[in-house]
Amino acid sequence: MKSTRRNFLHHSLLGGAGLGMASITEIHAATPAGAGQPETTDDIDVLVVGGGTAGTIAAIQAGRAGASVLLIERGAQLGGTMTTGGVAFPGLFDAWGRQIIAGIGWELVKESVELDQGNFPDFARFSQRHWQNQVFTNQFLYAILAEEKCAQAGVRIAYYEFPQAAVKTDGGWQVDCIGFGTKRRVTCKQIIDCTGGAEVVGLLGFPRLREDERQPGSYLFMLGEAHEPGRNQIHRLYVHGADSTNSRTATQANLTGRKTILEKLRKEGKRLMHLQPETGFRESYRIEGETIITVNDYRSGRKFDDAISYAFYPVDLHTRNGVKPEPLKRGVIPTIPLRALVPKGSRNLIVAGRCVSSDRLANSGLRVQAPCMAMGQAAGAAATLAAKHGTTPLEVPLKEIHDLLRNHGAIIPGDV
Repeated sequence: MKSTRRNFLHHSLLGGAGLGMASITEIHAATPAGAGQPETTDDIDVLVVGGGTAGTIAAIQAGRAGASVLLIERGAQLGGTMTTGGVAFPGLFDAWGRQIIAGIGWELVKESVELDQGNFPDFARFSQRHWQNQVFTNQFLYAILAEEKCAQAGVRIAYYEFPQAAVKTDGGWQVDCIGFGTKRRVTCKQIIDCTGGAEVVGLLGFPRLREDERQPGSYLFMLGEAHEPGRNQIHRLYVHGADSTNSRTATQANLTGRKTILEKLRKEGKRLMHLQPETGFRESYRIEGETIITVNDYRSGRKFDDAISYAFYPVDLHTRNGVKPEPLKRGVIPTIPLRALVPKGSRNLIVAGRCVSSDRLANSGLRVQAPCMAMGQAAGAAATLAAKHGTTPLEVPLKEIHDLLRNHGAIIPGDV
């Protein structure tokens, strides 16, 4: 009887097109070796923690450059703010009529737009409204293309895991990670912290910077009309006090955002057509690096002697009263130094993304996707070369880092 019922259900689901039922495609996930064991070990060159905007690119760069790489991500997909947060509108890759950020991040954005049959802004045309040169990207497509590129680069991904402890070793680090049903011990030569809030840096006891007040987060949704990924902007609301520091504060931000959306839905009487799974956070901890990028550095377009990438975006501090972007003066293009990616006094450790060493106002322009991607690629290059040479990122000759980045499509300050 059980067998008959099972066969009936199977045939009903697969053969029910005539009844208006969708067909089902069956796929089978390969079970990793040793998946039944609660404890696993990895001995690798580079550990990337955080698979968001910066971390995905850092991992791909390290893998393409020949490092053995493990990417740890506590969520369920890659892309971070661009995918889980829903801000699939990255920028800025251009400044004053020319492209100034390229490389692996741009490759991934470009391929996702092309595969989605989308459109690109004209970078040769400068607009006073910076958002007109941001790129509409299909967030769902971006996430799975990112996984494909990681696989092609030999990067292994571990979702639903996060470091619990880390200690120095003679050759680098021993990092203990935890996930549900999984305990993982990683020995690695280099760590790249791309957690957004420099959480590994904090775990290791290095100083971090943060103000008492943080910029509001944004919860993205769509009421009343279909959301077309890669085609239109999505509705958003501010979540004031949004804090990604820990699971408790992140939970509170998400609960607050969803409650407000539900209230709005009942008030307006519209259908809820799209809802992101979590709040997009703008601000958390930043590292205290070997140098700190100030807003004066940013506004003046200071060319750091160890610059590894450009950045370009208005000073963009969000408050309870909204945001009034402060555009940069004509011709100014800020740069990001390698030393701002290295926690002060550390070895075998580098960061990328919005936790870059900077003051609050400078960070409001540095935290957006294109410069975070550029930082990720630079961190991946520096960590890989440091692992190869048995040294630490700041002791790798800058020319070697620049040459590796250029070989993988990046634009180095001074090249354009």
